[in-house]
Amino acid sequence: MSNREVVVLSVGGVRFVTRASTLQQFPESRLARMLNDDDREFRLVNGEFFVDRDGTLFSYIMDFLRTLQVSLPTDFSDYQRLQREAAFYGLYPLADLLSQEHLLKPRLEILEVRFSLQEMQAFFRIFGSCSTTVEALAEQITVFTGQQSGQSWNSPFPSQNTLVPLPLERPSHHDVVFQCGTGYSAGDQFLARYVSIKPDNRKLINGTNVLGLLFDTLLKDGFRLISTRTITSEEKVECYSFERMKRPAGLTVTVNQTPGSSGVAQARRSQVQKGK
Repeated sequence: MSNREVVVLSVGGVRFVTRASTLQQFPESRLARMLNDDDREFRLVNGEFFVDRDGTLFSYIMDFLRTLQVSLPTDFSDYQRLQREAAFYGLYPLADLLSQEHLLKPRLEILEVRFSLQEMQAFFRIFGSCSTTVEALAEQITVFTGQQSGQSWNSPFPSQNTLVPLPLERPSHHDVVFQCGTGYSAGDQFLARYVSIKPDNRKLINGTNVLGLLFDTLLKDGFRLISTRTITSEEKVECYSFERMKRPAGLTVTVNQTPGSSGVAQARRSQVQKGK
C-alpha cells in the first residue's frame, strides 16, 4: 500500500485525490501510517480511505501537505477546530503553528490621507498604521520640480524643460508628505511640482487630479474609504480615512524538514523571520 502512487480519501463525504508522497511528508503522522495499514481509524472502502472527520477543514490540511505552508483565507476563524484536526492526523508542526493564533489572524490596517488646497498648491500627508505599506506607497510616488514659463495650476502637462525628481518628506516611518502645483514666481517663471504615482506614468500638477489618482491606487490595493471629514475649514484641510484587512507577514510559513531538526522548530524560525 505504501508504494501506491495515487491515493483517494473520502473525508466526511468530501473526496480528495493526492499522491502517496504528499501524505508521507511527515512520516510519523497518522496519514503516513495509514498507507502502511498501521492505523485502524482509516478504513479502506472500495479503494478509497474513509475518514469520519470534517472534510472542509481537511482541505486546508491537504494544502499544507502539498505546499508545506499555512495559507488561510482572511475571513478564516476556526483556528481551534483546525488545530484539533491537525493534532488528530498527527501533524504537530501544523498544530503548533495554529496555536499561535494571534500571529496568524489578519489585522485591520488604517490609512489616513490629509489634503489641503492653498492658492495654486496642494499639500498631501499620508499616515498609515503599517509602516511597510507607507514605505511601499512612498516608493510609488515621485515628485518632479522645474521652472516653468507662464504656466499655472491648470496646465495639464509639464513643459519640455527638464524636471528634477525630489525626495519625499518622511517625518516618520508611518507617514509621508509631498505637494504639487505652482509656487512663487520670479518674473514670468513659476516653480512647478508634478506628481507621478506608479504604475501610472502621468505627471500631474493639479492637486484634485493627484488626489483622485491616489484614491484609485489605494482602492486597487484593497483599501476602502470609510470616512471623510474636515479638519480645519479655514485652511481647507480634508481628511480621508481608509481601511483594509491585511494578512500578517507570518501567515504563510514555510516548514523545512531538515535532518536533525523538527518541523516545529523550523516553522517557528520562519514565522519570526517573516514577522520582521
